[in-house]
Amino acid sequence: MQFQVKNSPFNEEQVDLLNRLFPTLTETQQIWLGGYLSAVKNVNQSAQVTDAALAGPQSANEAEAAPVEVTVLFGSQTGNCQNLATGLSEQLEEKGMKVTLASMNDFKPNKLKNIENLLVIVSTQGEGDPPDNAIQFYEFLHGRRAPKLEKLNYSVLALGDSSYEQFCETGRKFDERLAELGGTRLADRTDCDLDYDEPAAEWFESVLNKLSESQVSVQVQPDAIVSAAAESSTFSRTNPFEAEIYENINLNGRGSNKETYHMELSLEGSNLQYEPGDSIGIYPENDPEMVDALIKEAGWKPNELVPINKKGEEVLLQEALQKNFEITVLTKPLLQKVAAFTQNPELQHLLEPGNEAAVTEYIHGRDLLDLIRDYGIAGAPAKEFITLLRKMPPRLYSVASSLKANPEEVHLTIGAVRYETYGRERNGVCSVQCADRKEPGQTLSIYVHNNPNFKLPADPSTPIIMIGPGTGIAPFRSFVEEREVMEAEGKSWLFFGGQHFVTDFLYQTDWQRWLKSGVLTKMDVAFSRDNAEKVYVQHRMLEQSRELYEWLEDGATVYVCGDEKHMASDVHDTLVTIIEKEGNLTTDEAQTYLDNMLQEKRYQRDVY
Repeated sequence: MQFQVKNSPFNEEQVDLLNRLFPTLTETQQIWLGGYLSAVKNVNQSAQVTDAALAGPQSANEAEAAPVEVTVLFGSQTGNCQNLATGLSEQLEEKGMKVTLASMNDFKPNKLKNIENLLVIVSTQGEGDPPDNAIQFYEFLHGRRAPKLEKLNYSVLALGDSSYEQFCETGRKFDERLAELGGTRLADRTDCDLDYDEPAAEWFESVLNKLSESQVSVQVQPDAIVSAAAESSTFSRTNPFEAEIYENINLNGRGSNKETYHMELSLEGSNLQYEPGDSIGIYPENDPEMVDALIKEAGWKPNELVPINKKGEEVLLQEALQKNFEITVLTKPLLQKVAAFTQNPELQHLLEPGNEAAVTEYIHGRDLLDLIRDYGIAGAPAKEFITLLRKMPPRLYSVASSLKANPEEVHLTIGAVRYETYGRERNGVCSVQCADRKEPGQTLSIYVHNNPNFKLPADPSTPIIMIGPGTGIAPFRSFVEEREVMEAEGKSWLFFGGQHFVTDFLYQTDWQRWLKSGVLTKMDVAFSRDNAEKVYVQHRMLEQSRELYEWLEDGATVYVCGDEKHMASDVHDTLVTIIEKEGNLTTDEAQTYLDNMLQEKRYQRDVY
């Protein structure tokens, strides 16, 4: 056989060599050579595939681009930020992005310098403090060990309550610190008030569009910003359920200074699910008498149509003020809006720099009716003025029952708030509505607010210590009721406080029954007004110092529920004192002990 140049891939020199070689080969040599050439071809093809895999995609035409990686961190006390973070993560994943979702408490700070895209969703507690599960990450970021973050793209969603002076302070500090460390904002920080649904959705939309490689604008609806996985019912924060009231009983005895109502609500037909530690959100209505007084003082017409949302939906003014807008709380942002809208010189003077203390003093204990009277701003067009008000936020109440023990029911413990300031009687919007204007057979607009940061231990044999004066007792009733149904073996210890034993021992017969049956192992009570010297729960804790420390060493989880400003702070300091004394530690070492408990989720607080 002779090779020809014209019908082969070889040049003349190669053809000449082949024609001289091939006739000299035996049949065995020709077969071997064919096999060898075939093997070389396969090895080369395999090497090319391996090289391509190692090199990665070279262009959009050769392979798909690597997905965008995003880290979402949340700091959450009551669960709002965690639910929002979970919802955002689900939407990012739907867009094909690779998402890492974590509580700040669980995030390893040394990973921060390797992150390219970071989204922070964080709330503010009390007077500008970070939530419990954000404290350690917050301190790391603001400390000397924080790394330079020149490669970082980030954005912050901050939740807060504008009735507090340090509104969204934690989110603001996170935003500023990340910029100081060299980070670049993907989108500007958004500060959300209690009615956070719409602004949070707008922030989501901005972030998604920035991260998405698609040229198509993404739109996010307010009812889509909470994790779909958390929704087992069609009823939610944006679509509340009308729950019938079964019972509404005042728990305090005759002569008490307190009014604490035990309410039992029907969940039949809602498919709403809750766990001990969760809360029920109630959308209340303003007192009709106050609404009438406000309309009269402002010179408005009750039957005038006014807008209630950005969609332009309109209802009668009287209905809007009763159901849709908050009128009993003044905030600095509201004063600023009213001052700009009315151009009232006295109000503008109040808001001048240097008058911050005067502003704080004025808004405390006053409402919208006071504002209109004090600054003579009657006559402002209702249709425009009402857009300055914030929406009626829901009020959260800890569940006081176990769903396992009470199928299709939820129980609440609601303390009626009544006081007098500036010559007028004032009432808590929701609490007094429940006390005075709601009876069995009527309904309340509710939804379940999940709080993953206040939960019973996964192991039912874990000891628990519960500290809850006043209405702070509510979640612990649900804890013990749940453990009774589960036949949990873990020890339980309750510290409860009130003013008087005779009139203010909330759920006394329940606790006595559980102590007798052994479901509740131990209970200590403190009634502050029964003796000349006031005694509070922290005093009872100190009296039981040695045993309490032994429970901690035995792995007990500590729960605190109630007033944040005074009680929770005092209880925290008392725990440090007990650990320091009984553990023979320094104050710093005792604080570290408690910090470690917080990290391990063995120290949980539901404070307000």
